[in-house]
Amino acid sequence: MTESIQIMVVDDHHIVRKGLVALIATIPDMRVVAEAADGVQAVDLFRKHQPDVTLMDLRLPNKNGVDAITDIRREFQGARIIVLTTFDGDEDIYRALQAGAKGYLLKGMNADELTEAIRTVHAGKSRIPAVVAERLAERMGGPSLTGRELDVLKRIVGGRSNKEIAGDLFISEATVKTHINSILSKLGVNDRTQAATTALQRGIVHLD
Repeated sequence: MTESIQIMVVDDHHIVRKGLVALIATIPDMRVVAEAADGVQAVDLFRKHQPDVTLMDLRLPNKNGVDAITDIRREFQGARIIVLTTFDGDEDIYRALQAGAKGYLLKGMNADELTEAIRTVHAGKSRIPAVVAERLAERMGGPSLTGRELDVLKRIVGGRSNKEIAGDLFISEATVKTHINSILSKLGVNDRTQAATTALQRGIVHLD
C-alpha cells in the first residue's frame, strides 16, 4: 500500500468545503487531514498538520488566500498549494503564483481534473490549465500599474470623481487626470467605466 496524500481544504463556504472533503474521501490514496474556513486558521492548521497538498480558496475572511499562501511558504518553503477559486482574473492568478502556489484550478473543474492536479502538485510539478497560463502570459507581458495608479483605479471602481480622488490622495486634479490617462493606456480601454469593468474582470481590484 502506498501512503495516502495528506490534504488540507481551505474554503469559507461550508457546503463547498464539505463537498471537496466528501469527494476526496472517495479517492483511495488521498485523505483530508484538516479543514479551514479562513486564512488565519489555514496558517495555524498548516503548521499543525503540515499536509502534502493544500487546496486554497483565494477570497477568505480575516486573511485572504494570497496572504495565507505567503505566510505558509515563508515558514514552509516546500509547501505545495493549489489555488481553488471561482475567480479567473489574471491578476489573481499572478498574485497567487507569485506567492508560491503550484497549481490553479477554477471551481468548475470536474473530479478527474481535481485529482490529477493534486497528484501532479504532490509529485513536485506545477499544474496550471492552458486557459490560465494564457491569461498569466498576457499579465506578464503587459505594463503593470504603479502603486499610485492602483490607488486611483480603486477609487474609480468605487465611483469617486476626479475631485474626490484628488482630495483622498492629497494630489491635484491635474495629477489625477494624468494618472487616469496612464491607466486607460495600460489597460487598453477608452474611458473610466471600461477601466472599472476591466479592473474587476481581471481581478486587479476587488469589491469587498
